This record gives sequence, structure tokens and C-alpha cells, in this order.
Amino acid sequence: MTAIEKPRQGFWGLWNISFGFFGIQIGFALQNSNMSRVFQTLGASMDDLPALWVAAPLTGLIVQPIIGYLSDRTWNRLGRRRPYFLTGAIFAAISLFVMPLSPAMAAPLFFAAAMLWVLDASLNVSMEPFRAFVGDMLNTDQHSAGYAVQTAFIGAGAVVGSIFPYFLEQIGVSNVAADGGIPDTVRWSFWFGAAALFVAVMWTVVTTREYSPEEQAAFGNAELPETGQPLRALAAKSYLSCLLWVVAGTAVFLLVQILDLEKEMLLLGGLLCLYGVLSAVAISMAKKGQAANMLSSIVGDFSGMPEVMKRLALVQFFSWSALFIMWINTTPVVTQYVFGSSNTTSAAYNEGANWVNVLFTVYNGVAAIAALALLPWMSRKFGQVMTHSICLSLGAIGFLMFFLVRDAQTLLVAEIGIGIAWASILAMPYAILASNLPQAKLGIYMGLFNIFIVVPQLLVATVMGQIMLWLFPGEPVWTMLFAAASWIIAAIAMLRVSAALDRRKAG
Repeated sequence: MTAIEKPRQGFWGLWNISFGFFGIQIGFALQNSNMSRVFQTLGASMDDLPALWVAAPLTGLIVQPIIGYLSDRTWNRLGRRRPYFLTGAIFAAISLFVMPLSPAMAAPLFFAAAMLWVLDASLNVSMEPFRAFVGDMLNTDQHSAGYAVQTAFIGAGAVVGSIFPYFLEQIGVSNVAADGGIPDTVRWSFWFGAAALFVAVMWTVVTTREYSPEEQAAFGNAELPETGQPLRALAAKSYLSCLLWVVAGTAVFLLVQILDLEKEMLLLGGLLCLYGVLSAVAISMAKKGQAANMLSSIVGDFSGMPEVMKRLALVQFFSWSALFIMWINTTPVVTQYVFGSSNTTSAAYNEGANWVNVLFTVYNGVAAIAALALLPWMSRKFGQVMTHSICLSLGAIGFLMFFLVRDAQTLLVAEIGIGIAWASILAMPYAILASNLPQAKLGIYMGLFNIFIVVPQLLVATVMGQIMLWLFPGEPVWTMLFAAASWIIAAIAMLRVSAALDRRKAG
């Protein structure tokens, strides 16, 4: 039977498909722009921040491939992806609501770190299926438009989340609290974010209808993901690669002890060893013909990624290394070098911390505009690959300005370049993937692609602090130079994606 085309979505269809991401990004923005401030307020030192932040990427590393695998195989009254949207939104809203209550707990810093873990896990449960949802609902020729609208909502949600503490201060809400307390501007922003996130996700749940497995089959998409080829390839693998992962993890453990490195690096060694062990288990299952299990499917799909995805993975690695450096270090850099204070109880520090919210608002606002106005024009003129490379280069210039500039207003210019790069990071790789991956496996592949977002964040959280202690103790501004270099490398790596796309078309 000849496959039929999915109905084209108009403006409101594209709006409804991605509106939930508006609320999810409010949650991420509040987390990214305020958690370093919350941790420092509760007594954490600069050197403690990477370890406290490690919860966020670690949860994404675990959660997204699992949710991607499960959502590819889910179908119930709510649909395929929407059950995960709703579940994640409920728990994320609860986490945002209780986070400001940390000072009243017996162990405030531990409680805040635990809530960050729950919040990020919940946001990832909601976010991961949204990436695949665009591919589920749209034809290939609408993928770019779908991810552009999604990026616009991401930018708009981040603007709202980032600016809200500053807005509250302007209308008279207190921005300074007693030592160890969370200011009312932050407290009320988190409570607002909890409500906004839940309402936005519910909008998408209520206003969209997912295509059933039978309808997807009529569109030419397999009812269930094809698992045979990846599992056959996995069964043919030797255990040598598993051993090498374990050896690498063990080497990290030894280096931490011998060189007296930061203890957070033990997490990196543990993850390497764990992946080696899980790979060995998955290979053993595949060799025994035990195909119907999540572990073998995830490991098999990871080891058998399409070439386009492998090359984009390198780009994502360096792209997100820079972003995580920015989220951790912008507050310390701006407060220390531009506003002249590292004392969390001082008015200067809190003024600088609020200015970081303004800066984050600008780059997210630029991203929202660029997604709808600039990126489509650039894609038509230069192609998706070159567009992404150019945008990453503009972002690198923005980071260089943070390294060189000491004027608060001038840093707004730096955020324009960063915002353009951010828009492209959120749109271009996903548009390329959605058009070049098997439709029935979009969930698992999008979840696996997230590994190359999470791993660099884990490396930044575990290694960057050690590098800074060795080379630039007490001087966080140097992190911005590392961020600029990361985006330059990503821009160069992006050029390699063209060859993979050309080979795929030729094949």
C-alpha cells in the first residue's frame, strides 16, 4: 500500500505541538540562572559549585535514553509522548515549589542539591519526548519549521524565567535576604515557574492528538522500532571494548589518588566503569538471543549510530561544554569582575546576580527572534550545516567579550552572538537528525543524542574545577576563554557533517 502524507500543520498546530516547551524552559532558565546563587547563598564556595551542579547532567544521562526507548514503545489513552510530558511536568512543578524552602531544612545545601536532582530529572522526562514529538507530528519538509517554533518557545520561556527575579525587584520585592536566606525575588520566581510550567505542558497535552501506531504505519513509519540489525551488530562485538571502558575508569580512580585530584572526578571514573560493565551485559544478552530488553536495545543503538549522528555528536559535545561553563560561571564572573563583589550578602553581589538574569534574558530573547527570523534565511542562503558553523563562531566572539570586557552594558552586545548560537544549537542539529533518522526510532535516537549534551557537562563539572585550581585559582573569568575555544572547535567540526549528508543522499 502506498504511504500517505501526514497532514500539514498550520500556525496553531505548530504552536500547540511545542507550547509545552515554553513552560519547560521557564524551569530550566530559573535553574540555570539562579542555582549557583542559591548554592552560594546557602554556604557553598566557588570550588563547590561544579560538584553541586553535577546532578543536572547526570540525571539527563540516565533519564533521556530510557524515556526515549520507552516512549517509542508506548501507546495508551494519552498517546505516545504525552504521558511523559505530563508526568515530568508534575514532578518538576513540585520541585520548583519546594526549592525555596531549603533554608528551613535541617541540611539546607544538601536539600537544595537533592531538589536540583529531582527537578532536572523531571524536566528531562518532559523534554526528551518533545524532541521526537516534532518528528512524529510533521512531515520531513516541516521539520525545520517545527524545530524553529520549538526554539522560539524555548527562547521565550527562558526570557520569562531569566527576567522574572529582576522584574520582581523592579516592582519592589526584596532582592536581599539575611545571611543564609533566599531572597524573595528568587523565592517567588520559583513559585511562579512551577505554575507556568504545569499550565504550558497541559496546554500541549490537551490541544494535540497523537497519531496512533496504525496511522504511523499508514504514513510509511514502522509500528515498532526495528531492532534486528543493531542487536545483530551488538552480538558480533567482542568484549575488548568493554574492558577498555573499565580500564579507563580505573585509570581515573588511580589518577585521583596519585595526583590528589578533586573527588568529583571519581564520578567520571565510575561512569566509565559502569558503561563498560553494562556493555558487557548487553553484548552477552545479544549473543544469547535475548533481544527484547531495554539495555541491549539502548547499547546496540548507541554503538550503531548513523554516520550523520556520529558527526553531529562531536559538534554537540563542544557546543554544550561551553554552555555549561557559561551557566556555572557567569554569576561568579559578572559579580566579581564587573560589580566587584564575591560577598553573597552584599548589595553589589546581588545587583550583579540580577544583572546575570538580564544577560540571560537577552541571549534567550535573541534566540527566540533568531529562530524565526534569522535562521530560516541563513539556512536558505548557506544551508543548515554552514549556518550552524557561522552561528557557533558568533557565539565564540560573545564569550571572548566576557573575557575582555568589564562594563555591564557592553556585555549585552556579547549576548547577541551567544543568543544566535543558542538558537542554532536548539534547532539545526535536531532538524538535520529528524530528517535523516528512522521515524520509528526517533525517541531512542534523540535520547542517545542527549548523551553528547550530558557528557561534556559532566566533564565540565568534574574536570573544570580541577583545571581552574591548577591554573587560575580564584579567577573564574578564564573559564570564558575555554568556552570560546569550545565553540570554535564545534564550528569547525560542523563542517564535517556535510560529507556524511552527501554520502547518505548518494546512497
